[in-house]
Amino acid sequence: MKSEKLKNIKCYAPTSREQLIEFAFTKNAILVAVNAEKILKANDEIKDIINRNIGYPDGVGAVWALEKKGIKDTLKIPGCELWLDIVKRYNEVKSFYLVGGKETVIQNTVDQLKKDYPNIQILGYRNGYIKTDKEKEMLIQDISTKKPDVVFIAMGSPKQELLMEQIQKAHPALYQGLGGSFDVYTGNIQRAPKWWIKNNLEWAYRLVKQPTRIKRQLIYIKFYIYLKLNKL
Repeated sequence: MKSEKLKNIKCYAPTSREQLIEFAFTKNAILVAVNAEKILKANDEIKDIINRNIGYPDGVGAVWALEKKGIKDTLKIPGCELWLDIVKRYNEVKSFYLVGGKETVIQNTVDQLKKDYPNIQILGYRNGYIKTDKEKEMLIQDISTKKPDVVFIAMGSPKQELLMEQIQKAHPALYQGLGGSFDVYTGNIQRAPKWWIKNNLEWAYRLVKQPTRIKRQLIYIKFYIYLKLNKL
């Protein structure tokens, strides 16, 4: 699979979701979403984690940057869809462990997964509010003992990336950081309608719904300027 460095972040350029998923399983790696915000704001520690694992184009900004580097036919793969692709394809042959969200959210996520995929093997789960080192150690020990094939962690970046790499050292598996995907899956957060997603305007929909995001989304203007000036 082709890849390019975007502001010193290695981003792979899958031509299909299946290609990315199969590649990730062969590597037992961490899947990390790469988007415009991460390209411009990731610190050296997060960049190193991505470069050791599999960064994939979660946002259209990453796709545009890869195309600017000469890689054509790159596919945008939203992380909130990718994890469900993995579940749909492997729910009867792989085992899973889930971490993230509030207690009600993680419980509802597990209940919904069992309803949608009756044969799914969920070996363990817990909320994303890990407050002490002891709690973290207990989580790592539980995952190491139960040995799931896939671990999903939905805690937001960079917290989820840092935790995934810690756990991976104790138990090699496929890991994916999900941000707020459990909330989307259970209906607590409404994702943009299909038209906005299809036209790469999901960020604009979020801004319409949450005008307070304006300061955070100013980074897209900076990213676009960098893109046009070939500074990525």
